[in-house]
Amino acid sequence: MKQLNFDYSAALDFINEEEIDARRKEGAAALAALINGTAPGNEYLGWLRLPATITPGEVDRVTSVAESLAQRVEVVVVIGIGGSYLGAKALIDALSGSFDDLARPPRVLFAGHHLGEEYHASLERYLEHRSFGICVISKSGTTTEPAIAFRLLRALLERKVGKTEAARRVVAITDEHRGALRVLAGREGYNTFAIPDNIGGRYSVLTPVGLLPAALAGLDIRAIIDGAAAMQRRSLDDGNAMAIDYAATRNALYRKGYTTEITVNYSPRLHYLVEWWKQLYGESEGKEHRGIFPAGADFSTDLHSLGQYIQEGRRDLFETVISVENTGHPVVVPADEANLDNLNFLAGKRLDEVNKMAEQGTRAAHVSGGVPNLRLLLPALTGYHLGELIYFHELACGVSAGILGVNAFDQPGVEAYKKNMFALLGKPS
Repeated sequence: MKQLNFDYSAALDFINEEEIDARRKEGAAALAALINGTAPGNEYLGWLRLPATITPGEVDRVTSVAESLAQRVEVVVVIGIGGSYLGAKALIDALSGSFDDLARPPRVLFAGHHLGEEYHASLERYLEHRSFGICVISKSGTTTEPAIAFRLLRALLERKVGKTEAARRVVAITDEHRGALRVLAGREGYNTFAIPDNIGGRYSVLTPVGLLPAALAGLDIRAIIDGAAAMQRRSLDDGNAMAIDYAATRNALYRKGYTTEITVNYSPRLHYLVEWWKQLYGESEGKEHRGIFPAGADFSTDLHSLGQYIQEGRRDLFETVISVENTGHPVVVPADEANLDNLNFLAGKRLDEVNKMAEQGTRAAHVSGGVPNLRLLLPALTGYHLGELIYFHELACGVSAGILGVNAFDQPGVEAYKKNMFALLGKPS
């Protein structure tokens, strides 16, 4: 089976192998610190060997709970923010057909990831006439956005079906022993899954946090886990240095003044995978006035908006392109007798071929315009290969933060806005 691969050859006009090698040595030391448990934030390294330790029984329970809830409802609302929703959303969007959720119950929707009043009002109107359940994800149960969303939707659910039936339609993923949501789940009798104490939110996609919503959407979670476990073995046991190569190359570019990384996809199904990547690296590396700023773009769409800036704007950015080798969904451009759009030269070609030539031409243009390019080659959009990519980025992020000299596993700056918001709202001290 083909595996995920990394290509940095289009960055070598901007940095040389000696510069990358210097960062590789730091990356190897950072990886060793992760493996031996001496890295900063080492109390949150439970993700490191997680994929290969997930048991068939754990998979069966996730699948069983998902199937049981799916049989009762038309819609499941997943409530969470940050790492409590981005990984699940990334998996579902990448591995489902673009319109699958319109035809197959239950439809998986998301809430609690913002405070938009209109969104919540529209969601409640939508749910008023449908049978629905809730999967609420919060380690503490007190994070503002998901806690408010859960208040609203739990009240609606209990009003529609009563407290007893509502309890059967709620699954809580939370701290194993403590916290407001754990207390409420025990009191109401909700089905629960535990978020491991040694795994932080943005590293939790391969726990029930990501796997249960994926199972609710009908995805093969075993394939996702298998791909992640294979990448774990390649990286930790077989000596494959791909994660170190990526971390070293991006840090070598950073030291040459390339302070923004734009991760680019050419498939709309990967939009939320890039959003997950942005959170993973942004919260992990943006500390002590350091770090590469993570941005994302959807090509070719954003070539008609950001393309001008990327081609000719400030030369402080580099791109990482996620290339999907095989889409598995052939669509052929038809001929047109009138040919008013002058596109008959494309007749008979697959749409994916046109897309790949857009990718190839764009990469060449950006490199010649002064934008270093890295490339992650994904054989196909399958659960296995998405599992590979997720674990690769988790590991590479930990290594990259080690090279940078920051703790990858805390987020002290996130509390600043909350303190101000609560003061403005009059929260009792």
